[in-house]
Amino acid sequence: MAFLKQTKLYSILTGKCPVCHNESMYSETNPYILSKTLKMQERCSSCNTKYKIEPSFFFGAMYVSYPVGLLFAGIVFGLCYLVFNFSLMVTYALIVLAMLILQPIIMRLARNIWINFFMSYNGLEK
Repeated sequence: MAFLKQTKLYSILTGKCPVCHNESMYSETNPYILSKTLKMQERCSSCNTKYKIEPSFFFGAMYVSYPVGLLFAGIVFGLCYLVFNFSLMVTYALIVLAMLILQPIIMRLARNIWINFFMSYNGLEK
């Protein structure tokens, strides 16, 4: 992923600080520790960026999580129904299962996309 550094895509996919790309925004890097999935650092220790710009800032990520979830569901549908020729009922069940399994990743991706709407990389390096 080093070739993407200094781009918004790098910050979105890795969960790194959108301003300096030096540190993870999340206190726990594993999204499947469910009690800490959305627990974020208050500030970046490298560039001192405050992640929660205002109270309830990340409520906007709800609007981003819907199309992200649709993207994942579309991929599962394409693989199951169009590639492997499963029946519609089996495909539907696999989409539901995939959405349950991928929910922590979808929530983090939505937050990463949302914060990158408002912050940009500024070239600070450690």
